[in-house]
Amino acid sequence: MNQKLKNKIEATDTSINKLLKDQKFAIDYFQREYRWQEKHIKLLVEDLTTTFLKSYNKGDKRSSVANYLSYYLGPVVFSINHENGKKSIIDGQQRITSLTLFLVYLNHLQKNNVQKVNISELIFSEKYGEKSFNMTDEVREECLQALFDSGSYDVKESDDETVNNMVERYEDIVQTFPEEINEIALPFFIDWLIENVVIVEITAYSDENAYTIFETMNDRGLNLTPTEMLKGYVLSKIKDKDQRSEINNLWKSEIQKLHEYGETVDQSFFQSWFRGKYAVSIRPGKAGSQNQDFELISSRFHNWFKDCHETLFKLTTSDDLYYFFKNQFPFYVKCYLESLKSQKNYNAQIPHLNYIHHWGIAESLQDPLLLASINYGDDDITVKRKLDFVARYIETYTVRRSVNYRKFGQTAIKYTMFNVIKLIRNNDLKALGINLSNEVDKIEENWHGVLRFRLHGQNRRFVKHLLSRVSSYIDNLSGKDIPYVAYQQPSGKQFEIEHIWANKFAEHRDEFEQEGDFQECRNSLGALILLPRGTNQSFSSDKYENKLKHYIKENTYVQTLHPDCYVKNPNFVNSEKIKNLGFKSYPEFKEEHVRERQELAKRICEELWSIDFYKETRNYE
Repeated sequence: MNQKLKNKIEATDTSINKLLKDQKFAIDYFQREYRWQEKHIKLLVEDLTTTFLKSYNKGDKRSSVANYLSYYLGPVVFSINHENGKKSIIDGQQRITSLTLFLVYLNHLQKNNVQKVNISELIFSEKYGEKSFNMTDEVREECLQALFDSGSYDVKESDDETVNNMVERYEDIVQTFPEEINEIALPFFIDWLIENVVIVEITAYSDENAYTIFETMNDRGLNLTPTEMLKGYVLSKIKDKDQRSEINNLWKSEIQKLHEYGETVDQSFFQSWFRGKYAVSIRPGKAGSQNQDFELISSRFHNWFKDCHETLFKLTTSDDLYYFFKNQFPFYVKCYLESLKSQKNYNAQIPHLNYIHHWGIAESLQDPLLLASINYGDDDITVKRKLDFVARYIETYTVRRSVNYRKFGQTAIKYTMFNVIKLIRNNDLKALGINLSNEVDKIEENWHGVLRFRLHGQNRRFVKHLLSRVSSYIDNLSGKDIPYVAYQQPSGKQFEIEHIWANKFAEHRDEFEQEGDFQECRNSLGALILLPRGTNQSFSSDKYENKLKHYIKENTYVQTLHPDCYVKNPNFVNSEKIKNLGFKSYPEFKEEHVRERQELAKRICEELWSIDFYKETRNYE
C-alpha cells in the first residue's frame, strides 16, 4: 500500500441505505460489547419518529418523502485494511447495532403490508446462497437470527452483556414505536429513515489515522453544555459581585451532586425542572407545527430560559435571579436526586419510584411529572409522598395500557402526560390525591384486558414486572414482608417466568384440537408464575400433578395452587382481602382452571392498583 493512500482520510455525508446496503463491518475487540441502555434507544426512536411526523401528512405521495425534514444521526468512523479490504468500525458501533435492531423490527412490522420496502439487505447480505449479518461478530449471530426470524430470542444463562442488551433494546423499540405510524404511514417512514437520516461516514486507510480521528472526536474541543451556557447567562444578570460569586460556588456544588449519577444528569435535571414547573405549551401533532415550550426546553433550555424567565418565572431583577437560584435550585436538585436514587434502589417509603424504574414511561415525561406537584418549601415527608403518589399514577397507567396491548411511548402519550403535568403543578397533597384519582378513572384501558392477556415474544419484561408485583402483594397480604425487588431484582438467585403447563401439546389433546389454541392458553397470565432460576428448569417439563408438590415450597401466589396452602396457614386464610380475592387450590389444572386463575389475576390487579391507595395513604391534619 503506498504512503499516499495510507494517509488518506475520506469524509462524506451518506444515508442509512448507502451506509448499510450489502456491507460487512468487523467490530474491533476493544468495543465488542453493545452497551446502550433503555433511555438511549427510546430517545433515538422518539427523535426519529417525531422528526418524521413533523413532515408526514396522510394523503402524501411516497415521492414527497424526499422533501421531508432530514435528521442528523452523527458520524461513524471506519478503518479499511489494505490487505484484505475488511472494514472495521472504530466509532459508531453502538448506533449501527441500534439501527440494525430497529430495521429488524420495522421489517417484522411491514411483513403483512401490501407496500413493502426492501430493507432486509440493510440487515444482512447474501453470497453463494448464504446469509450473513452486516455486523460480523459471531457472539451476536444467534440472537440476531432469532430476532430477524421471529422477533424474539430466549436469553440463555451463557449469553453475554451484548446479547442481553440487544434483546432488551429490541423490546424497548417494540414498546416505544408510536401507534401513529400505522400501516399506511409505515412505508413512508421506512423510506424516510433509510434516505433522509444523514450520517457522516469517515473512512481512514490506516488504523493509526482511524484511532487518531476517534480520539479527536471524543477527547478534544469540548463545547460548552447547555447547563454551562445557562450558568453564564444567570451569572451575567446578577449584578452584585458577592452574590454572583456565591451562586457560582453553589452551582458548582449542585452540579457535582448531579454528576455523581451521570455526566449528563445536570441537563436532564434542568429539562425536568423547567418542564415540570414552568412549561405551558407543547407542539401540536400536525405536520409543520412549530416547537413550543416542551420541545424548546429539550433542545436548548438555556435559550428558552433566557426568553421566558421574566414572563413564566417572574424573575425580572438581579435579586430575583439571585434568590431563585440560591433557594429553589438546590431544593429541586435535592428532590430530583431523591427521585433518581429511589428509582434505582428500592425504598419502602416510596416504593412506586422503583416500580416505574422497571416499568415506567419515557424519562422526558416521567421526570417532569414527578417534580410538577412539589412546591418549594415542602418538607421531606411531603416530597416523598408526592413522588410516590405520582409514581403510583404512572405505574397504574403503564400497567393498564400493557395488559390491553397498548403502547406508551412518548409520541403516543405526551399530550396526555403534559396535561397531567399542568393539572398537578403546585398541588398540595390533598389536591394531588384527588386529581390523580380522577386521572386514573379517565384511563381508557380497563382491567378487563387482563382476561385476554398472555405472554408473547416482546412482553416478557412486562410479564416479569406484573408477576413480581402480584407475588409480592399476595406475600404481604399473607403477613410476609417480601418486597417487589425480591422477585424483580434479587441479589441472589434470579426469578424466571414459569409455565404451569409443560410445552407438550400431546398431553392436552383432550381439550385442544389445534396446537395454536394450546399455546395461547399455556401463555395466558393465569397459567404463569414466578420461580427461582434453576427450580423451574429442573421440573418445567413435568406434568402439573408432579410439579404441584414443589409449588408448596415457593412464594405464596404459587403455593395457592396447592391444597396445603389452605391448611394451618392462619395469616393467609384469615386475611379479609385474601378471602375477597377468592383463591382456590387445583389438584389438577385444566383449561377452565387457567381461565379461573386469569379472573383471579384480574381481581388482584383491581385491588392492587385501586385508587383507594390515595385515600388510605393520605394523612392530613
